[in-house]
Amino acid sequence: MKTGNTVTGTDSLIEGLSDIVGSKYVLHKYEELLAYDCDGYTIHKGLPRAVVFPADTEEVSKVVRLLYEKKIPFLPRGAGTGLSGGAIPTGGEVVISLVRMNKLLEVDYPNRKAVVQPGYINLKLSNSIAHKGYYYAPDPSSQQACTIGGNVAENAGGAHCLKYGVTTNHVLGLELVLPDGEIVEIGGVTDMPGYDLLGLLTGSEGTMGIVTKITVRILKLPEGKQTVLALFDEVEGASRAVSDIIAAGILPAALEMMDRIAIEGVEAGNYPVGYPEGLAAVLIVEVDGIKEGLDDQINQIIEVCKKNGVREVKAAQTEAERALWWANRKTAFGAMGTISPDYLVQDGVIPRSRLPEVLARIEEISQESGLRIANVFHAGDGNLHPLILFDSRKPGETEKATRVGSQVLKACTDAGGSITGEHGVGIEKKEEMRYLFNDDELQAQIDIRSVFNPENLCNPDKVFPLPGKCVEVKKAN
Repeated sequence: MKTGNTVTGTDSLIEGLSDIVGSKYVLHKYEELLAYDCDGYTIHKGLPRAVVFPADTEEVSKVVRLLYEKKIPFLPRGAGTGLSGGAIPTGGEVVISLVRMNKLLEVDYPNRKAVVQPGYINLKLSNSIAHKGYYYAPDPSSQQACTIGGNVAENAGGAHCLKYGVTTNHVLGLELVLPDGEIVEIGGVTDMPGYDLLGLLTGSEGTMGIVTKITVRILKLPEGKQTVLALFDEVEGASRAVSDIIAAGILPAALEMMDRIAIEGVEAGNYPVGYPEGLAAVLIVEVDGIKEGLDDQINQIIEVCKKNGVREVKAAQTEAERALWWANRKTAFGAMGTISPDYLVQDGVIPRSRLPEVLARIEEISQESGLRIANVFHAGDGNLHPLILFDSRKPGETEKATRVGSQVLKACTDAGGSITGEHGVGIEKKEEMRYLFNDDELQAQIDIRSVFNPENLCNPDKVFPLPGKCVEVKKAN
C-alpha cells in the first residue's frame, strides 16, 4: 500500500535504517521500490517495504538486529540475476542489498584461496587474478553480472561444472549474519570436523542468514584448452554422443547442447556463429589440462560424434573462434527474446543416460500445450534448461507457461532427476518440492532451517511449500 510517494507504516523504520547506513542508502519511495519488485524471475512481483544498502558486515548486523527486534521480515539481494524468485518480496520485506559490499579483500596464491565480499562480481574475480595464472571455476552464464554472494545463495553452477563442480565445491569459509544479527564465522580451513555447515548454507537461498564474506578456492589456469563443435541432424544422435563421450573415459571441462529452437534464437542474437539451416542439435565440448594428450582427447571426441551421425564436427582453430562459440552459447537465454516476447527458464536435472527419453517428453509437452520449448543445457551432467516461449499479452498464456514448467519438472523427477540443478527453488518451484519429498521429509528440512531462522524473518515463504498443500500437474492446453 502507498500514500503519496512513500509506502505506509515505514516512517520510524526508515529513520532507524537511516541512522545505521545514512539516508542516501535507504530507498522507501514507491517509484524507487519498483526496481526491486522482482529478480530474473519476472512472472511474480512484490513490492518491498524498503531497500537498504549496508557498507560492511557491522552495518548488515545492525540492520538485521533492528528488523529482528521490530519483527519485520527481510531478505538479502545481490545483482538480482536469480531465476527462481529467491530475491522477490512476498509480504513487504525489507530488501538488504549487498551491492556496496563489492571488494576483493584478500588473495592467498600459495594456498590458492581468495576472500571476497558478497557483492563481488563472479567474472571479476577471474579477471583480477588471471595475471598470476589463476581463475575461479564456477561460471554461470550470468557471470558478467551475478555476484558471488548470490552464487553462494543458489549454489550456482555453469558450463564447466561437469569437471570442476558447482559453487559449494569452491567455498572454503563464510562469514554470516544470523537472523537475529549475530555475526558468525564458519569454515575457513580444510577438512573441519563436525557437521558440514558450509554445504548446508551454500544453496540455502538466504533463508538461514546473510553471507557477508566468502573464502573461495582458486585454481591454476589450465596449461591447454581445446574446444570441439559438433552439428547434428537428430537430437537422438547428439544425446547418444554425450553419453558415449563420458563412457569413453573422457571427462570434458564442459559439454553443452542446444536444440533446433535454441539455435534459432542464438543465431538471431548478438553472437551468431553461422550455423547451417535445418540443424537439430549443436554440441560444444571442451577439454583442458596438460597440453600433451589434449589432441588425443579431441580426436576421440570427433570419432564418437562421427559414430553417432554427426553432420559436421571440428575443433576450434583460433581463440577467437572458440570465444565466439562460447559467446553464442552463454547468451542463449537473452537471445530467446529475439524470437519470443517472453520466456520462462526451467532448471531440471536428469540422469545423463535418460536424455533422449526426457527430451522426447518435453517435445510432447510442447505439442500438447502449443508453446514452443527451446532446450539449451549442460548435457554432460544432465542439467536441463528448457526455455518455455510465450506471450504474456495473451490472456492465460503466462499461467499456461507456468503449468508447462511444472510438467517439465515432473518429467525430470519421473526420470530419477531433480527440480533444480543451479537456479534454486525460490518462489517458482517450492510447490514442486513435493515431487521429491513427502511431508515428513519437508518438515525435517524446515526444522533445520528453524535452528538458524526460528522466527522465519529471513527470506520467508521461499523454498518450502505450505504444509499439506499438494501440487497438481495440469494439462497446459
